[in-house]
Amino acid sequence: MGPVNFRRSTPVSLAFSLVLFAQSAIADPRHGIAMYGEPALPNDFVSLPYANPDAPQGGIVTTGNVGGFDSLNPFAVKGTPPWQLRFFAFESLMGRSWDEPFSLYGLLAETIEVGPEREWVEFTLRPQAKFSDGSPVTVEDVIWSYETIGTRGHLRYRDFWTKVAQIEQTGPHSLRLTFKPGDDGTVEQDLVLVAGMRPMLKKSQWDGKVFEDGAITDVPIGSAPYVIDDFEVDRTVVLRRNPDYWGNDLPLRRGTANFDEIRIEFYGDDAVLKEAFKAGEISYIREFNAERWAELANLPAVKRGEIIQSEIPHQKPSGITGFVMNTRRAPLDDWRVRDALIHAFNFEYINEALTGGRQPRITSYYSNSVLGMEPGPAPAPVRALLEPYADTLLPGAIEGYALPVSDGTKRNRANIRKAVALLKEAGWTVQDGQLRNGAGQPLTLTVLLKQDGLIQQATSMMDIYARALERLGISLTLETTDKAQFAVREANYDFDMTFIRRDLTLSPGNEQYFYWGAKGADEPGSRNLMGMNSPAAEAMIAAMLSAKTREDFINATRALDRVLISGRYVIPIHQYSVGRIAHDASLTYLHDRLPIYGDGVGFLPEVWWMTGDERD
Repeated sequence: MGPVNFRRSTPVSLAFSLVLFAQSAIADPRHGIAMYGEPALPNDFVSLPYANPDAPQGGIVTTGNVGGFDSLNPFAVKGTPPWQLRFFAFESLMGRSWDEPFSLYGLLAETIEVGPEREWVEFTLRPQAKFSDGSPVTVEDVIWSYETIGTRGHLRYRDFWTKVAQIEQTGPHSLRLTFKPGDDGTVEQDLVLVAGMRPMLKKSQWDGKVFEDGAITDVPIGSAPYVIDDFEVDRTVVLRRNPDYWGNDLPLRRGTANFDEIRIEFYGDDAVLKEAFKAGEISYIREFNAERWAELANLPAVKRGEIIQSEIPHQKPSGITGFVMNTRRAPLDDWRVRDALIHAFNFEYINEALTGGRQPRITSYYSNSVLGMEPGPAPAPVRALLEPYADTLLPGAIEGYALPVSDGTKRNRANIRKAVALLKEAGWTVQDGQLRNGAGQPLTLTVLLKQDGLIQQATSMMDIYARALERLGISLTLETTDKAQFAVREANYDFDMTFIRRDLTLSPGNEQYFYWGAKGADEPGSRNLMGMNSPAAEAMIAAMLSAKTREDFINATRALDRVLISGRYVIPIHQYSVGRIAHDASLTYLHDRLPIYGDGVGFLPEVWWMTGDERD
């Protein structure tokens, strides 16, 4: 943890003025910041380009979640909160435009300024910024939020705080964070932006309370347009638009938060949720299966025009979706076994059976984007980054790696033969109809799945896969648990394989350590589900974060992509190259101006609105 220094607010003196003058010689306060170059929107922008500043306000929108919840604090380690709360009910110093790779604009903070090497960042708060209870957002609240969430909050927030050398108040409404340099003496370039996205909470609310042990009724006080108005555990959460929200006139907020009320309803499984949508109990659903999407067109409500099917294209990376293998457990710690399991997964046949072949496969973690690795051998700049770690890399990382492709038939003979050869090389042979190692132990695997929107499709895939593995003498067992049980087992890595989905952006940053970093290999609760501990991956992430040019950043990300996909940690399935939203016909958006990130929490329901009499 970095030292925390507090300075008491004092009247502005001549000395203080000289300090500010010296700082202004280094950097000028700005309305926004981009990872590389300048932010696209000028100082006087009216609204986000994909938001309608004249959108009417009103109405109730209802969304659905699978599973339940036992917490309303999205920043604590303990409990399972509805995932939407972080985005709807809480704010940060800066807000993001989803029409740029990585640009932030002032929200709670009016301005941002940074050091010449991004070694520090200073924010000046808006004097009018208020929490939902009407109290002002102060520098003291901000400093407390950084420290508390960074040391006692959810693990996803802690890594950033370890890189803060000092935090201090610099004026009545301003504060500065100074960052620690890395081993190479440089500061990670995205830290100034990450600082702008940390959530801000009200300090005094937690006086005499333990932040991480709060009861479900200890709902953090935020400053966002919505507040939690009512809830019933595992059933419903109701968010109401705050009529006294302080930031309605901000350019970043015009045309957003248009609904009077957002309801989150919880269902036992995805099938029940989909039926609730068809019955008009839910305002919209996101459909990830192209085959089911096509079938939706046959609904009477679609034919009558009461339900609209909207397809939202995007330019973001595919991310990784599929079945992750836990390398903390033998024999999955052997890359040859993992490679064999990937060869045995007959994607072409499964994709045709379950989606009609409509969805292309993920080919790497950053495929479908400029950040994705190029096919074949690594180009010179990427090779130069990887070669110092050549002895730790798996085959294909430098010379080229591609996922196995089947002939689309059920038997998948060529890939099964390759799987047999890999398993034999790893010491596994068929004995009495079972695949066993030299000690006579059988190869058995358990796939842990949770009840969510993808469970039916994942279960169908595993049913087909299990039959293929039987041909190899491998026993595959499916275990399905509710969301709470799954969260505990996932946090303790109590699985052989499980479903993984990691959405990746056009501006990957510090979160990459949380996803793939060595620290998460043994630390419970990380998102490094595969347990990878790769010096090369650590080095590529460091190169990404220290890159001074867009070109260097792209090369480092492409190098990381090669390390990840050639590591054979995940059996990738299809990518979601377009967002598919089925929604009530009364809901709409700017059809002719979509963000480059496409659909997401910053799109629906953020910039949608309700038409006609439905708003009343």
